[in-house]
Amino acid sequence: MRAPLVLAFVASGWLCGQTTVKDKPADYPAHAALGTTSIGAEYLVHSIPAGNQTLLTPEYLVFEVAVFPPRDRAVEISSGNFTLRLNGKKQVMYPVAPGFVAAALKYPDWEVRPNAQVIAGVGDAGVVIGRPPVVGRFPDDPRTGQSRLPLAPKAPVPDDQRGVQHEEPESIDQIIARTALPDGSAAKPVSGYLYFAHKGKSKSIKSLELIYQDKTESVTLKLL
Repeated sequence: MRAPLVLAFVASGWLCGQTTVKDKPADYPAHAALGTTSIGAEYLVHSIPAGNQTLLTPEYLVFEVAVFPPRDRAVEISSGNFTLRLNGKKQVMYPVAPGFVAAALKYPDWEVRPNAQVIAGVGDAGVVIGRPPVVGRFPDDPRTGQSRLPLAPKAPVPDDQRGVQHEEPESIDQIIARTALPDGSAAKPVSGYLYFAHKGKSKSIKSLELIYQDKTESVTLKLL
């Protein structure tokens, strides 16, 4: 049975870290205190470090955020408390749900984008150049048959696989859900990723301000 794509909680109801939290807020490129709670943040551009691999998401800006609660009490964490000010604009940006990021990584053609296609061939045979790859959304997805590109060669599979234990690789959904900044009550430092939609070039970004707002106060972390 496939594991449910939800964030894990410890038995006490407190959040457990989804990424490796640095020792202290000052270890992050940007950090600030809001009362007795400290916030650390790092701008990762489009990269999503996940263990021994790094995913790239060109359509989203990625931030690692860490929350350090006071020693004597837990604090409520919500990704909705964070906003992003880009290039000093008055209008702020809100983080997107991790599921959208996972979908963009899994299905490159899930959103229609402008692209040029060249079709060449003789008679009924032809090759399409410039079309985005068609990715199956589920087993036996008929859309995959629309591609005329030849199938990539596969290594031969040994005849007898009995008694060999194979660890199922972690899916993109699981990676994105596991590493996202979790929502809930935290009594210990916790960290995770936040995503903001951005389809422009990263070179056009001159300033980045990550804003954390609780019920009464706010603090700004300047990342660029």
